[in-house]
Parts: sequence; C-alpha cells; structure tokens
Amino acid sequence: MHPTDHAALPLVFREATARDVDALIDLVQSAYRGDSSRAGWTTEADILDGQRTDAAAVREIVEHPSQRLLVAERDGLLVACCQLEHRGDHAYFGMFAVRPGLQGGGVGRAVLTEAERHVRESWGATEMHMTVITVREELISWYERRGYRRTGRTSPFPYGDERFGLPRRDDLEFELLVKELAASGVSPA
Repeated sequence: MHPTDHAALPLVFREATARDVDALIDLVQSAYRGDSSRAGWTTEADILDGQRTDAAAVREIVEHPSQRLLVAERDGLLVACCQLEHRGDHAYFGMFAVRPGLQGGGVGRAVLTEAERHVRESWGATEMHMTVITVREELISWYERRGYRRTGRTSPFPYGDERFGLPRRDDLEFELLVKELAASGVSPA
C-alpha cells in the first residue's frame, strides 16, 4: 500500500484496554518527548525532558470507572489517543497524542471531535475542560480555532515531580481552556 493510501483509510475509535498500555506509552512519548517528537508540531522537547507518562498512570486511567482512554486506529495501527474524565457537568480532556508523522493531516481534529461527541452523549457533559502549558502558544491557537477559549485561570507546573517530565525552563504553568458543548444534533449558536 502506498503511504498516501494509508491516510485515506478510516479512523476506528475504541476504548483502550490494559493490553494497550505499552503501545500508548510509546505513542504519547513519541508525540511529546525526544527527537522523534520533532517530526510533529506538538513536541515539548524544547521545554521538557524525561517521561510524559508511565505504565502506572496509563493503567490507572484505563481502569478508573470515571475515565476513558479513547484510542484511534487506522488499519489496525494505534495512531492517536486522548484521556477523558467525567467530572460532573463537564469532562476533562488530556493525554492527547497523535503519531508525529500523521500530525497536520486531520487525525487530531477527528479525535477531538469524537472525544467531544463521546462525553456529550455518554456522560451528558456540557463543557470540555483541558489544561495546556501557557508557553505552547501554537497549540493553544489550534484549540481556539476549534472553539476552546482561554480562561486566564492558571495552575502551577508540578516542578520536582518527575512523573510530569524534567523542565528545561522555570516559567511553566498551565492554563485552563474550556469549550461549551452543543447538545447532540444541535449546532452551537
């Protein structure tokens, strides 16, 4: 199959299981850390070293009753994932990763759309929340183009907790982004 033919194959969404843990760690790490992540535009290699996640964190999400790890596959290959957490009237979106060589081709947009549909229909969520490192202006702009708004509400980066990586700068913090989710079948006003 020619590489461009692969991009035309449909994405298949499903919930991750415990047998996906190693593949998910590899996917998330490849999208955010080290030289492999530089093939895509979501890299954090210039601001963080170390791990992006680990087996315990991924397993906890997969096994937690109010969380889902949504995966996207194309032709049987894991190409993207995101964490969804039910938090009452809203859902939290995190651990979003797209295989670096596929970034910029609509996979991320499709995953985000499916995640929004899932939390709206499965949990009745009326908003999606996420936190993004504030120095990631290009990424924040991408989310704004998809209807997310900056709230100005920030939280500190967990310096000293290697589970979140090894910071290469001392000015990191997270900002809360929020999107109101339209009811199923209703266009936002």
